[in-house]
Amino acid sequence: MQSFTLHSGVVVAMDRANVDTDQIIPKQFLKRIERTGFGQFLFNDWRFRGDGTPDPQFELNLPEAKGATILLARRNFGCGSSREHAPWSLADYGFRCVIAPTFADIFYSNCFSNGILPIRLSEEDVDQLFELAKAAKSSDSGQYELSIDLNDCTLSDGQGFQRTFEVEPFRKRCLLEGLDNISLSLQHTDEISAWEKSHGLSSIVSE
Repeated sequence: MQSFTLHSGVVVAMDRANVDTDQIIPKQFLKRIERTGFGQFLFNDWRFRGDGTPDPQFELNLPEAKGATILLARRNFGCGSSREHAPWSLADYGFRCVIAPTFADIFYSNCFSNGILPIRLSEEDVDQLFELAKAAKSSDSGQYELSIDLNDCTLSDGQGFQRTFEVEPFRKRCLLEGLDNISLSLQHTDEISAWEKSHGLSSIVSE
């Protein structure tokens, strides 16, 4: 899993609440067995019109969203079913961070297991970020950028907006070191082997 320490990126503002996992990655695309390849289907029913062409009004298709790696959304992001394909598709598309006032619990947890940092900010702070992203459209680049430091748990736009956020210590460590559940288990191979041996399982495992 890709680690997360420092990240600076373009923000795409999705002014929608209660975005559920079926909207993030529709169920018809869940047949793949790999974790990769889902980015092309991210927000499929919103990104594309009935004839398969991109909807120019959808947030990810706007010019200022080009190359975005930070997704800004409203409350209860990632609600609905517990499918881990949702963070898979966000990560495969290129997102490293999602900012919202609240997240669905399972989606929030799945993000950390897939190299995505979910940041919870107050409604007021999220409102301000939406305003700043909107104002940035009239700048030379038309894009709004944020820098995130997971070590210090801070995010800033370098122009006056700076906030701290909270991340549980264990989840923070996993992201900083790029540890998913498998990597965490492999850190304890000696203890696992010793336990197997003490319970007469080593010969079974070796076979």
